[in-house]
Amino acid sequence: MIEAIILAAGLVLVIEGLVYALAPSLVEQLLEALKELPLDLRRKVGLIVVALGVGLVWLAQIIG
Repeated sequence: MIEAIILAAGLVLVIEGLVYALAPSLVEQLLEALKELPLDLRRKVGLIVVALGVGLVWLAQIIG
């Protein structure tokens, strides 16, 4: 289980690092757009993303 958590954290860092390395101006635009969204909507989007992430981890555990 701990191996899966470490692997997942590493993959997140790789993907985020690639985004910042390949498209830093796009990240700035995204952050500006997020500032314009209401706080409640940002919270809901965050919860949906967390739920999707948990679902993917659960699916990976079932498959693997």
